[in-house]
Amino acid sequence: MGKRKSAAKPPPKKRMDKLDTVFSCPFCNHGSSVECRIDMKNLIGEASCRICQENFSTTVNALTEPILEKDIYSEWIDECERVNTVEGDDDA
Repeated sequence: MGKRKSAAKPPPKKRMDKLDTVFSCPFCNHGSSVECRIDMKNLIGEASCRICQENFSTTVNALTEPILEKDIYSEWIDECERVNTVEGDDDA
């Protein structure tokens, strides 16, 4: 008689790296000075710089919540670029 085959263990699950919650400021370029906060009760996401006191607020929803802090910062950068291109077009 032969041996019974042992059941193979499933491979271990990979851990997801945590996303950054602190970023560099687009105005004063100070590293790790912008903090993002989420207020799910009022559906508001806010990013603010501790050094130059600049801040940005946007509306949030439950679907974007897991990666929201990076989304808030990205929206702030996009809005800064949009404002700069609009102002640059007015000068021409």
